[in-house]
Amino acid sequence: MLQCLWRDKGAKMSYTQITHDERYYISTYRRQGFSQRMIARLLGRSPSTISREFKRNVNRHGTYRPSKAIEKTSGRRSRSRKKPQFKEIHFKPVIKLLKRNWSPKQISNSLRMSNTLNISHETIYKHIWADKRNDGQLYIHLRQSSKQRRKRRNSYDSRGVLHGKRPIEQRPIGAKNRSRIGHFEIDTVHGRGSNHCIMTLVDRKTGYLIIGKLKNKTTAELNKRLLGVIKKQNGRIKSITSDNGTEFHGYKEIEEKSGVKFYFAKPYHSWERGTNENTNGLMLALGGDWHPASNQTEDQDEKTNVAINSAKTQEDKQ
Repeated sequence: MLQCLWRDKGAKMSYTQITHDERYYISTYRRQGFSQRMIARLLGRSPSTISREFKRNVNRHGTYRPSKAIEKTSGRRSRSRKKPQFKEIHFKPVIKLLKRNWSPKQISNSLRMSNTLNISHETIYKHIWADKRNDGQLYIHLRQSSKQRRKRRNSYDSRGVLHGKRPIEQRPIGAKNRSRIGHFEIDTVHGRGSNHCIMTLVDRKTGYLIIGKLKNKTTAELNKRLLGVIKKQNGRIKSITSDNGTEFHGYKEIEEKSGVKFYFAKPYHSWERGTNENTNGLMLALGGDWHPASNQTEDQDEKTNVAINSAKTQEDKQ
């Protein structure tokens, strides 16, 4: 079936860089036989922008793949970056939050929201690995630090090895372009000093958050909690996108019992679940030292849930 994204004819052409989502649209429209001029019209872009995208990012066989286009673009950006604009003093608030086991993405979001420091998570990662090369210990605070160290020694990396999983590229168009309510991203946030953690579900269109407490980070516990949430939402959850964590490897049970389809982002592609990453950062920014704990009741979870949704609404209005 032909699928198109029409933009307002009166809207001005955008001269910002092409987004990840737009690259998937470009690939879809190209396979459907649309001309470059038509693709430009559908996306509200100038024909020269689309022409330049193809010239720079098609492979030697003339095929355009959005994932490869994203990789090529990221590579060009990293090679053309200016000299570092941050000095050691700028990283003091970064290091403080990193030692609380916040992720670079959460640190970046929090510091921007508080107008403390406008720094990207990529810059934070670069600082961490530069510190490690100088025998520093900042990297031990990364949640996936052990897996990254194993990968750097060229040993087997099992993350994402799940046969039969449904890739993120197969998501419905309403999930890809955030035009439909009901397409959620899922993640887990681990508590410090205990096995307790929470499950977060965020709607890609509205940013609406649902949280649920987990006794542990196992497949059985997550499936039990998630099935309860899906049932309570009474058909409002249409699809779920997750990373490749082992707690999500029981997804087939979820699909069979609820009819909700699971989609998996590529390993190490956290930006494909940006809605959830941003919400987790907001959760930590609002809560300060808040974290999942064994003594946190469901009422407290619900109050946290309401507070975050309210804060997200206020943020969207600004």
